[in-house]
Amino acid sequence: MIQDFADWLVYGVLEFTPHTRLGEAVNFFVYDTVKILFLLYAISLFMGVVNAYFPVERIRVFLTTKKLYGFQYFFAALFGAVTPFCSCSSIPLFIGFVKGGIPLGVTFAFLITSPLVNEVAIALFLGAFGVKITVIYAVSGILLGMMGGAVLERFRLERYLSPWIRGLLVQSGEESGAWERKGTPFRKRWAVIMHDAWEIVKGVALYVVIGIAMGAAVHGYVPEGFFEASMSREHWWAVPVAVICAVPMYANAAAIVPVIQVFVAKGVPIGTAIAFMMATVGLSVPEAALLKKVMTWKLIWIFFGTVTAFIILSGYVFNILIAP
Repeated sequence: MIQDFADWLVYGVLEFTPHTRLGEAVNFFVYDTVKILFLLYAISLFMGVVNAYFPVERIRVFLTTKKLYGFQYFFAALFGAVTPFCSCSSIPLFIGFVKGGIPLGVTFAFLITSPLVNEVAIALFLGAFGVKITVIYAVSGILLGMMGGAVLERFRLERYLSPWIRGLLVQSGEESGAWERKGTPFRKRWAVIMHDAWEIVKGVALYVVIGIAMGAAVHGYVPEGFFEASMSREHWWAVPVAVICAVPMYANAAAIVPVIQVFVAKGVPIGTAIAFMMATVGLSVPEAALLKKVMTWKLIWIFFGTVTAFIILSGYVFNILIAP
């Protein structure tokens, strides 16, 4: 429905020409802006209900006081793998986890894995590359989230959260305590939840629009064949170049898998292609723009740098494991 609306608005009302660079870029911008703002509001509502009724405090105490031997990162990454969200629409859940007091490293494990692995991408991988490559892709995506979350947890990064998200933390604690003391009925809680969800959307809307506009420009104007030439098999530096080229891009896993299939058919090594895909869906300019609302630039650079290093490493490992 959103795509039909975007097509109607861009090609019907605004009369842009289909299948042109400008038309495709504007269509991409309208479609993703509407989709992500809608998802932001819907997921913020959901997380508001979860934070109001679900014993998040017990989960926080469990995660911070029990010896789980790394399984907390596994469960967070696995939850990320089964949730069908792109990097931008995962952020409301990230906000909800932070508000609930879930350790930041566990929250990062979810944020890393959620865009990388989902059931649609797995189905497309099965059809395009077979069982072996699909299993390697899915397992590596979960491992990437686990390792990234564990490493980032060691840095004690809570101090680099933005003042805005720190304010939400204080507000969340006050509201939770008030509701518990007064036994507030759902009707009154729902009004507060809706208000808070709308405030979150208003707070990040500008960053969403700016980020998607950047992604739309790249989507519409990157020259054809540019990536294939940069990621050919003979270049030892193809994997880091592929990852760096992918960061300005923006697409979900389902949309990028057919592109990866074309890359492989043109001679790009499968590991390099998968690294490009992971960087495209897991690290993007729109995501960075949206994260700026909840993190300082220092935390964004640490997060992107850590995940980038792991993706580059995984690309080399893939090329070894899946050598032709």
